[in-house]
This record gives sequence, C-alpha cells and structure tokens, in this order.
Amino acid sequence: MFGVNHTGSNEEVLPQITLQSSAAQEDSQVATHTYICWKCGYRATERHLLLRHMKTHTDEKPFVCGECGYSTAHRFSLSRHMKTHTGEKPYKCDQCDYSAARKGRLDQHVMIKHTGEKPYVCEDCGFKTAEFSLLSYHRKKHTGEELYKCDQCDYSAARKSHLDQHMAKHSDEKAYMCGKCGYSTAYQANLTRHMKTHTGEKPYKCDQCDYSAVQKFQVDQHVMAKHTGEKPYACGDCGYRTAYKDGLTQHMKTHTDEKPYKCDQCDYSATRQHHLNQHMIKHGHAGEQAGVEMDYKVLSWHMKSRAGDKPYKCDQCDYSAVQKFQVDQHVMVKHTGEKPYVCGECGYSTPYTSNLSRHMKTHGEKPHKCELCEYSATQKAHLDQHIMTKHTGEKPYMCDECGYRTANRSTLTRHMNNHTGEKPFKCDQCDYSAGRKAHLEQHVMVKHTGEKPYKCEECEYRTANRSHLTRHMKKHTGENIQCN
Repeated sequence: MFGVNHTGSNEEVLPQITLQSSAAQEDSQVATHTYICWKCGYRATERHLLLRHMKTHTDEKPFVCGECGYSTAHRFSLSRHMKTHTGEKPYKCDQCDYSAARKGRLDQHVMIKHTGEKPYVCEDCGFKTAEFSLLSYHRKKHTGEELYKCDQCDYSAARKSHLDQHMAKHSDEKAYMCGKCGYSTAYQANLTRHMKTHTGEKPYKCDQCDYSAVQKFQVDQHVMAKHTGEKPYACGDCGYRTAYKDGLTQHMKTHTDEKPYKCDQCDYSATRQHHLNQHMIKHGHAGEQAGVEMDYKVLSWHMKSRAGDKPYKCDQCDYSAVQKFQVDQHVMVKHTGEKPYVCGECGYSTPYTSNLSRHMKTHGEKPHKCELCEYSATQKAHLDQHIMTKHTGEKPYMCDECGYRTANRSTLTRHMNNHTGEKPFKCDQCDYSAGRKAHLEQHVMVKHTGEKPYKCEECEYRTANRSHLTRHMKKHTGENIQCN
C-alpha cells in the first residue's frame, strides 16, 4: 500500500499506486502529478490511466471477442482486435500501399521500411529499435528481471501470458479439440488459430509481396527469410543462425542430445512429440502413455492419408500434407534451404532429425554387444535381430500367403507388400512411391536433396545408402564382396 498525496487535500490511500509531485511546479497554481506502477515503473499523468494499466498485471479480462474468444483488460484493445475480423485498416502509408488497423503499427512501418529511424535506445549497451516493446524486453537482459516463475521447473518469463502458455507443458489437460483432424490444445486461442488452417483464412499480410499467413509471427519470419535476410536466432555453440525461433530450438537439441519424449514399449526416445507418435505405430498401437487422444490422432492421420485429405498447405507452392511437421520440413528443403540438424563431429547438416540420427551412428558408440560374436549395435532391437538371424536361426514371423519366415516383424510387413503391391510411402516432390519408408528416404536424398549422410571413416567416400557404405568398407578390410 502506498500513500497518494494530493496538494491541498487529505491523504488518500490506493493499493499499489505511487504518486509523485513535480517539485519544479510546487509553486504554480496547478501541480503536475505522476502516477507510477510499482510493478513495472509505468508512469501516467492521470489516475484512471494507471488504474487501467494495472489490469495488465492481473488476470482480469472482462472484454471478450464474440468471434474467437479473445479477451482483454481494455475496451480499446478489444476495439483494435475486432478490426482483425472486419479487415478494416484505416491508417494508410503515404509512401507505399501499406495500411494498418492501428496508428502505432503504421508509425512502426514508416520507421522500419522508409526512414530507418530507431528512436528507442538502450542506455546500457546502445541497442536501438523502432519498437518500444522490443526495448522493454531487451532491458530485462540487463536487469535480470524475471517476474513470473514456473513452480515445476526452472522456466521464468517476463510476461504472465508466456508463463501461462509454458504451464500447459506440465499439464495433460487439453480441453479444446478440433473436430476435423483431432488437434487438441489447452488454449482456446490456439484452437482458433488452428481452425484457420482448415478454412484457409490468412488475415496477416506481407506488405512487400502477396504472402499472407494465419499468424503474425509467420509473416515476421517470412519477411526475415525472404526480404531482409535477417537471422536473429544464433546458436552459441557452433554459430548456426536462423530466422526461425523454433528452428534454433530444434537445432540446440543436437548439442544437448535432449530427447524428452520416451516410448513406454522400448528404449526409443525423440526430440519431438510427433516423432514419438510415428514410432508408436511400429508397436501396433498408440501406446498407453498417450491415451485415447493419441489413438484418435494416429487413426486420424492414417485415415487422411488413405482418403488423400491433406489439410496443411504450403503458403509458397501447391504442396499439402497430412501433418503440419511435413509442411515444415518441405519448406526447409524446398524454399529456405535451412538445415537445422547439425553433426557436432563432422559438420554434416540436414533438415531431417531422422537423417541426423542415422548419420550419428557412423560416429557413435554401440553399447549393445553380442555374447556369441564381436557384433555390436546402437539399439537393443538390432542386437536381438542379429542373434535370431545369425545364431539361433529363429524366425517367428511367417507369411500366410507363401510361407516366408523372418526374424523381424517389420521385415514381414515389408514382405507382405510384395503380395499386395502396396506402396504406402509417397514422395511429396514427384510421383515416386515405395513399399518401405527407408527406400523413400533414400530416394529423396539421391534425387532431390543430394544428401549423403553415410561417410567412410577411412577415406572421403560418402553415400545416401547405408548398404553401399557397408560394401565400400570391405575394400578397406579386404573382405570379399559377395553378390546376393
């Protein structure tokens, strides 16, 4: 509680508000007062302005949009927001065709695109920007101010909304689900944005070309990638830079080897949830750890692939996909050329985390040792298959059509494609299809990306095919190469 002293009046006590009088004007007939927010230092000349500002520090958001559920503490913020639905942009740039729903946005556009003016300057390091909000965030790097802390991990944030979003990672509750594809989220705003991927609505426009997007940050990233060439996100370990924050997040996992998503059926772990989801299909179900929601998603993806339903569209060409991450990878391979997954041993880089995982095995440890011979493997499943194939001769999986037997269930699944003629793995860049995912991946590397992740440690030979590397290595060992 802070006292608020008005000149010539009794003391009034207001919670969390500080009032200062200008000493230079004490002798004037009208004193100028400054109301100061105790939480962030915001200053206002009128009491009602400070009271309105204080709502930004609470959860009170009484003004709600009837179109999408957006809520805010301020009536004028809701009025601005409504223009995103009506498309009204009354503020026009007099130097180009740009228009905006808010005058502040127009002012920023003029400074960024035309005058180059950056009036907001950091007193500690000289950082300059055209946006006051960016300076505010930047200043927290110097002050160390982190007001909102997660009580379940070390995460902290400068804004409560960011903490709220983070907390969803600790909760399994995802109350909002899309009826079209099974996508679910803890936030209504996220579902609203997601639904635009089905309706095709893209309210955010690039002011330099015809590009439009569902979310504002997508336009910001597009501008950096296509127009300015800016790559503000940099890796402190190897110097890798990108225009995409998510790209840096995924890249950093190549240094930490962090794989937080664990399979409850085997030793597999993954850097991303959708990689685990795909892996779980190998076990014949979605896994108890993911529950009914995961079963629904896997079935939904499968049904879409059969029906040809591809709701996720590339905004730069006609490509579409069943899952969003497929579009993300397509954009990196075909449009940005970005390869965020980098080998720390030799510098090999790729847009696919699965390619990096395979490549790393050419360098890495093989902890699973065969007790009957010198064979070792990176995964226990490979050792089990080796023992059945080379030592016990056990072949528990049999084809009902022709009696073919194998030690590996996945091998039987591939074999069955010989009878059905099914080639479920489709190339998204040409008409090629394959009965095995590995064949499709090799096709993409050989025909489209030119990647060669398998490298000989004895010489400079590289290849897109692991079996080719195996044959090549026999040239160094002197082992006879036998034709199958």
